[in-house]
Amino acid sequence: MTYELLVCDLRSDQLMDRLPVTGVSAEDYIGKTGTFSGTIPVPDQAMARRVQDALIPGRTSLWLTRGTAVAWSGIQWTDVRVSVDRGSASAQVQAAGPESYFRDHRMIVDTLTATAEDQLDIVRDLIGYAQAMPGGHIGVEIPSSPVSGVLRDRTFLSYDLAYIGRRIDELAAVEQGFEWRINCFRDPDGFRHRVLQMGYPTITVGGADTVLSLPGQVVSYRETTDASVQANAWISRGASINNNLAAASYPLMSAPLTTPSDYTAGWPRLDGSSDYSSVTDQATLDDHAAADLARQVRPVVIPQVTVRVGDEGLPALGSMIRLRIRDIWNPTLRTSRHRLVGWRLQPEERGRGETADLYLEVA
Repeated sequence: MTYELLVCDLRSDQLMDRLPVTGVSAEDYIGKTGTFSGTIPVPDQAMARRVQDALIPGRTSLWLTRGTAVAWSGIQWTDVRVSVDRGSASAQVQAAGPESYFRDHRMIVDTLTATAEDQLDIVRDLIGYAQAMPGGHIGVEIPSSPVSGVLRDRTFLSYDLAYIGRRIDELAAVEQGFEWRINCFRDPDGFRHRVLQMGYPTITVGGADTVLSLPGQVVSYRETTDASVQANAWISRGASINNNLAAASYPLMSAPLTTPSDYTAGWPRLDGSSDYSSVTDQATLDDHAAADLARQVRPVVIPQVTVRVGDEGLPALGSMIRLRIRDIWNPTLRTSRHRLVGWRLQPEERGRGETADLYLEVA
């Protein structure tokens, strides 16, 4: 399948050019920023001028299209222009998902306070705050739903110079937290959209399960059980609670958490900890500790499935996948249900069709 890059102005989304691209590598996730890299062939000076005019790192958005569908979208941050002997040239482009704008390039420069506010409304307020500043609007649409019903108190101090997306990540990571991302797509009328997407407690996409089978569309299946980060006892460390510079400084500490039922069942004690250097509230720190322990108390099982990519493309992040596996490990058909939380494209190569690695979590 042939890919094409739609090169647009980041703030206005005005189309600047359509460029061919090879060597495509693209990935997208729930919970972290996806990335893209690709190479634009530059066979002559006319193409060189087009690339120079269109690709401006830091102010250019890229829409990777596969046929008529948007396969990936994000912001160009790096441009490497290459020239070799005999006149061959290319532009190597690297980009990151639109979340990178808020996680790495936009700070909270005013003190902001939320009192008994729905946690998803706090996210809306933070993205709205970023886009309300001069030059700060990158076209992210902010829907009024959903809400979580979980109320939070938060104060974001101007002198912390905290990045907005990272504060959202911290808010999402506490007990009864949520997920967020920016969903980029083209609607049936052909208009491009960037929409703030949130889910409580997780992002899920409705509709029928996508069924993947081995043998069948699944090329390979890998399931890793990782106990290296497992913990059944936890404590979290917060900010310094001593404002007297002449006295010793000690961090705020969460209440120690343990799981006695694990020890009774025969598990060894496995200690874990986390740091939240900006958290000054005891209840908030305790929420972080409880959420961290819940994530780490059992070995992390990470299924990864490599599939052939058909004309219909990949399922949406947050959609449900039903796996049907029959192989040496599973001589009797094994069926399991998962949520799609990430993917990585592997472009077509000589002798091998286009595939994608799907990252799943147990539903």
